[in-house]
Amino acid sequence: MKNSTPEPFFMKILNSYFFILVITISFLGCTADSTNNDPDDSDNVLAYSEQLNVPYGSEDKQTFDIYLPANRTIDTKVMLLVHGGGWTSGDKTDMNAIKDLIRQDLPNLAIVNLNYRLSDGNSIPFPMQIDDISAVINHLKTKQTEYVISNDFGFIGTSAGAHLSLLWSYKSDSGSDIKMACSIVGPTNFTDPAYLENEDPTLQALIDLYGEVLVTPFLEAFSPYHQATSSAPPTILFYGGQDPLVPTTQGTDMRDKLQELGVTHEFTLYPNAGHGWEGDDLIDTWQKLMLFTETYLMQ
Repeated sequence: MKNSTPEPFFMKILNSYFFILVITISFLGCTADSTNNDPDDSDNVLAYSEQLNVPYGSEDKQTFDIYLPANRTIDTKVMLLVHGGGWTSGDKTDMNAIKDLIRQDLPNLAIVNLNYRLSDGNSIPFPMQIDDISAVINHLKTKQTEYVISNDFGFIGTSAGAHLSLLWSYKSDSGSDIKMACSIVGPTNFTDPAYLENEDPTLQALIDLYGEVLVTPFLEAFSPYHQATSSAPPTILFYGGQDPLVPTTQGTDMRDKLQELGVTHEFTLYPNAGHGWEGDDLIDTWQKLMLFTETYLMQ
């Protein structure tokens, strides 16, 4: 999961979806705070609104974009998008394509597309990035009345962002606010021999992000596989059988653990796909993800 790899995955999986289905997206403004008002709107009907680069902390990366649908109520559900980038790179703009797909196909959802602090030589990803997700969710709860949204959230994460989405859902959701979580090629188990016994410098660099001394309890602490319990939210998993960065066992073992725990889940493995896919596989991913979202978040 080197810095440059997960970003092309986003562009491949999301932008190619536009070309395959010949989708035209209508963008509703790019200002820092934009609201579209219908002249016929009554006082009790809310118009579409968006706010970009909303701060939730003091550092540059601690910002998010929020997209609030028209006619929302206190029951409006919220989808959180978490970008990839090997925990060291990436930006919320990498998720703009999927944000636009949600706005088109699931228009009644509110969307929060978030940045988080990136790991560097002075900071390891865990627990820093999980703390940032907690700060975002706490901010949304504090501003619930102002935004007119519910406390029901879903996650869609890709690659490193998928790992963070599952980990927060399984380890930090003390209020049972997460109603669904989606992992697209996300690492789930850092005690997997496919990681610990690897001879691939790229995979080793991923492990090395977390420090020089890695003992089993610490590896388990940031592995969704080891943090999942029977109260985990419904989870949908997508993996590629030829992924050079995320071994297939990261998906199949997570599937088996959820099955053992009795957690509602779906699992799809595309045997010939790598760290991303296109064509019929991509269409299949979006169709399954839409249905899962409608069933477990929007009901």
